[in-house]
Order: sequence, then C-alpha cells, then structure tokens
Amino acid sequence: MNVANEALAGRGPHGGHGAHGPTHKQYTIGFALAIILTVIPFALVMSHTVAATPLVIAGFALAQILVHIVYFLHVDTSEEKRWNLMALLYTGVMVFIVLGGSLWIMHHLYVNMVPHAMHGNVWK
Repeated sequence: MNVANEALAGRGPHGGHGAHGPTHKQYTIGFALAIILTVIPFALVMSHTVAATPLVIAGFALAQILVHIVYFLHVDTSEEKRWNLMALLYTGVMVFIVLGGSLWIMHHLYVNMVPHAMHGNVWK
C-alpha cells in the first residue's frame, strides 16, 4: 500500500482517525508559560531586586528554551520523535563545543597579547 492509500485509510502520518496532533490547550499552556518566563525576568531587571541578575536571566532563558522545545516544536521522548530529539541534542553539543572553544581561544589570546596582563617588567 502506498502513502496516499495509507493516509486515506487513516494509517498515514497526517490523516485519519489515529492522528495525535497538538491541541489548543497545549498551545495555550506553552504561550502562557512563555509570557510568564519573559515577564518575570523583565520585572526583576526593572526593579533591581536581585543581585545575581545575569544568572537569574540565564535560568529563565533556559526554562523558556525548554518550553519552546516541548510545547511548540513538540520534541519529546516518544518513539516516533526520538530522531528529532537526537538531532536536537547533537546540535546542542555542537553549539556548546563551538562557543566554549571560541571563548577559550579568546581568553588565551587576551592573556597572551594584552600588555598589562604580561608578567614581569618587559615594557619599562
């Protein structure tokens, strides 16, 4: 049976009685969480109440990334979406390696090339 016939019979990926798509309730929950995770850090920054503001903002940003992945990209640990999860994890690891390596290289360039960071009295 080809893909078109399976879709007409209700066994295809997009058609029929067995399709489990996202509901309006899921989108509403995701949207509400995204709004909340945006408003709270904004309020903390505007009120100057938290001393470790960059860390708090980073925590809320990470939470919002997870909300977007789960509620809007629909990536989960189900069997049919396992490859999407693996691709997302691979992308995260590659971004971490590239950003971490770039920061490491820039730090070492700074330490080795900035005159006031040099040890000794070379410039006198």
